[in-house]
Amino acid sequence: MLAASTDEAFRAGIKAWFAQELPRLAGDRYRAAEMQRLAFRREWEDHVCRSGLSGLGWSEAVGGRPLSLTRQAIYHQEYARAKAPLAVNLIGHGIVGPTLIAFGSQEQKDRFIPKLLSNEEIWCQGYSEPNSGSDLASLATRAERRGDVYVLNGQKIWTSFSHLGDWCFLLARTSSEGPRQRGISVFLVDMRLPGIRVRPIRQITGEADYGEVFFDDVEVPVACRLGEENAGWGIAMAAANFERGTYFIPRIVRLQTELEDLVRLAATTERDGRPVIHDPLVRDAIARLFCDAHALRLHADRMLKQAEEGVPPGVEGSAVKLLWSETHQRLFDLAMDIMGPAFQYGPQEKLAPAEGLWHRDYLWTRAETILAGTSEIQRNIIAERGLELPR
Repeated sequence: MLAASTDEAFRAGIKAWFAQELPRLAGDRYRAAEMQRLAFRREWEDHVCRSGLSGLGWSEAVGGRPLSLTRQAIYHQEYARAKAPLAVNLIGHGIVGPTLIAFGSQEQKDRFIPKLLSNEEIWCQGYSEPNSGSDLASLATRAERRGDVYVLNGQKIWTSFSHLGDWCFLLARTSSEGPRQRGISVFLVDMRLPGIRVRPIRQITGEADYGEVFFDDVEVPVACRLGEENAGWGIAMAAANFERGTYFIPRIVRLQTELEDLVRLAATTERDGRPVIHDPLVRDAIARLFCDAHALRLHADRMLKQAEEGVPPGVEGSAVKLLWSETHQRLFDLAMDIMGPAFQYGPQEKLAPAEGLWHRDYLWTRAETILAGTSEIQRNIIAERGLELPR
């Protein structure tokens, strides 16, 4: 399948695999609401990795499966079209693995990469702090060198799956001298070390995908520092570029499939004796969403072409993130308008249309203009770096 002679054959093979394996593994749970539950998401991700579909684009030297960026994009597109469960170990596979390959010592690669490929260890990311979000360089968590260990003290917040994480890809301050960015180092932190406390944060959806993590005199071996001391900012920026590589491709495809679901919803929901889709205001709103979805695909295609040509990422990532998050919110705003009072039923209620996923995902989209860089920050980046406007 991965060795298909053409991109078209590769797409057909991946599509057929998802069509066969997802219903087979899910069985009676093959309903969208059940498939998004955490237990099944982990089970599915383990199955994908056991089937040899992890480490796509990684070097064979570390056990990966070399694939062009185009084929990686095809894989993510078909994954999204199959409506497969969202990955739990997204940080590990999308950020930590490529960063370890680029900056890790041989000992670190030998220790961590095999367990990433097998999905045996889940990773979380320790970046944001209570007083350091968009301005990441202001982080205050400290790591003080004492012989063969660093003593870690501080707090992280909004750490995805921190309650499940076996390891944390963490930024900490190792020096207060010079520019703030030069005093930051990257650490690979075992989440089972003494002195680490995790407090899950309950979201508006009722789930707890995020958490606060407290570090009180946590001793991290020097061997778990990634790269040189005080060189962490460059590593973090490289990690961000790995994340941007194909990060939004599945999200853009999922938005497209949700838009198609929205059209079906409008065609099957009646108001005043006729389908809502005949309302000119609804049709206009749907048309605008289709236009924005098409613009997103064009942006993604351009970013992929630039990446294949080795062009460093510019402001395109900010433009895609901004347009995607705001379009996604408008899509679910329209779904709420179409469904009316029935929209209030959540996934646990028998009367919920579409198993309550419209309701749950609407609540989730409220965070999308905040997480991974707020819309305000994205607009500043576009204005200052892309359009060269004054601050």
